[in-house]
Amino acid sequence: MLSKVFSLSARRQGASAPLELLATRRYFAATNEYDLAVIGGGPGGYVAAIKGAQKGLKTVCIEKRGTLGGTCVNVGCIPSKALLYATHKYHEATKEFKEFGIKVEGLSVDFTQLMKQKEDTIVNLTSNIDFLLKKNKVDYLIGKGKFAGQGLVDVELNNGGSEQIKAKNIIIATGSTSNHLPGNTIAVDQEYVLTSTGALQLKKLPKSMVVIGAGVIGLELGSVYARLGTQVTVIGNTDRICPSMDLELSTAFQKTLVKQGVKFIMKSRVMGGTGGKDGCKVNYTTTDGETATVESEVVLVATGRHAYTEGLQLDKIGLETDKFGRVETNDHFETKVKGVFAIGDVIKGPMLAHKAEEEGLACIEHIVGEGGHINYSTIPGVIYTHPEVGSVGKTEEELKTAGVKYRKGVFPFMANSRARTNLETEGFVKILINDDVDGKILGVHIIGPNAGEMLAEGVLAMEYGGSARDIGRTCHAHPTLSEAFKEACMAAYEKPIHM
Repeated sequence: MLSKVFSLSARRQGASAPLELLATRRYFAATNEYDLAVIGGGPGGYVAAIKGAQKGLKTVCIEKRGTLGGTCVNVGCIPSKALLYATHKYHEATKEFKEFGIKVEGLSVDFTQLMKQKEDTIVNLTSNIDFLLKKNKVDYLIGKGKFAGQGLVDVELNNGGSEQIKAKNIIIATGSTSNHLPGNTIAVDQEYVLTSTGALQLKKLPKSMVVIGAGVIGLELGSVYARLGTQVTVIGNTDRICPSMDLELSTAFQKTLVKQGVKFIMKSRVMGGTGGKDGCKVNYTTTDGETATVESEVVLVATGRHAYTEGLQLDKIGLETDKFGRVETNDHFETKVKGVFAIGDVIKGPMLAHKAEEEGLACIEHIVGEGGHINYSTIPGVIYTHPEVGSVGKTEEELKTAGVKYRKGVFPFMANSRARTNLETEGFVKILINDDVDGKILGVHIIGPNAGEMLAEGVLAMEYGGSARDIGRTCHAHPTLSEAFKEACMAAYEKPIHM
C-alpha cells in the first residue's frame, strides 16, 4: 500500500509525501506492531500517547474525528470557553464600562465573527496537538479503531481502506457523548433541538432558548446566550441547580444567574415537546403535578453525557460495559483483560478533561512499572460563567452526612480590596477544615472572579495535607484576589482581619 511505502522515518528524513496522503493526515511507521496503541485522541488519549512515547514506548494514536483533542477541544471545553470569554467582554462593554468612565457608542455583536474566532481557536489548538504527536514521534491513524482480538486493533481509515495493528498494550480513551432525552422525547436535530455540540455551532443568534438540565453544560451555554440578549429559561428536575455542589455555593450561583436574566423552572420534569423551524415547545410537569408548556426558538438538551464505547467490539476480547457504557478497571486502569487499559470518560468518576489527562499519565506510569497515582479527592471542578464557580473536596452537606466535625471560614469578595477596585465584588471563598488540632483542609468552594485559578491553591494544599493555618500564615501579595483565600482560611481557624 502507498501508505506503507511512505513511513514516518522517511518523512523525518525530508522525503516528499504524496498529496493524497498529506491531505488525509495519516502518519504511521512501516511496521504495524507497537508497544502501545491508544484508541481516542482526546485529552486523556493524546496525553497518554505522548507520555508513552516519552517513556520509550513505540506508540500509535487512533482517532476517528480527523482532528485531535476530542470533545474537549473540538466541541466542548475550548469552544465554550471562547464564547464565554467573548460574551463576557461584550457584557462588560454594555453594562460595566460606563462605571469606569469609558463610553461606547454603537456597540453590536457580529455573531458570524464571534463564531469564527471560536473556530480559529479550535484549529489553532488541534494543530498544536498534531505537532506535539509528531514532535514526540507518535504515529497517528485517522480512523475508527475496534478490537479484532487479543492485542489486535482494526482501524477503518477515514479515507477508505483499513489497517490492522498489533500492540502489547492498548488504552481505551474514546471519551463520552451527549445524552438525549429518554425515548428521544424531543428529537435532536442540531438545528432547533440541540445538544452542546449544536449550541456551539448555531448560525444565528436565537431570540429565546429553553435549556433542559440545570447542570454545568447547560448553565455555561445558557449564560453565553443570555449575555447576547437571548431569553434563556432553564428547566431542572431537582430543587436547585448543580445539585451535587455545596448548597451555599449553589444557592449563591443561582442568584447571580437570575440577576443576569436567566429564568429557572425547578422541580420539574420534561414530558415531551416539539422542535422545528416554526418554533419549539417543551411540556413539563412539576413535582406538585402541575403541567405547563414553555415555547422558544431553540431547545438545548443538556442532561449530561455517557461513555462512548459503541463499536469498539469489546466482546472480541471478552470485555463488557456497565449500564452507562463504562468499562471496569482496577486501580491501575487495567481491565480484566491483561494489557488492555481504560481512562477518562469511559471509566467511573467525573467526566472532566483534566481528570482524563491525569489518568493518562498515571496509566502510562503503571505500564512502564513506575506506579502512577491519582488522588480523586483533589480533582477540582470549575464552571466558567461570570462570576466563576470552583470546588474541590467535600461539601458541607457531605461532611454533615458523614458525621465529620468541621469548621468553616467564609470571606466575601466585597471585603477584598482588589475585587472592590475592579468592581467585581460578587461571591465569596468558603473553606472547610477538620475541627481538630491539625485543621486540615477538607473542602474549598469559591464563587467569584478568577475562582478557577484561585482554586489551585486549595488543591495544592489538600494534595499535600496542608491546613488552613498554613495558608493563613503564608504571605499573599497585596492587592490581589488571592487575599480573599487567605482570609477565608484565617476565618476557619480563628478570625479574618478585613471583616
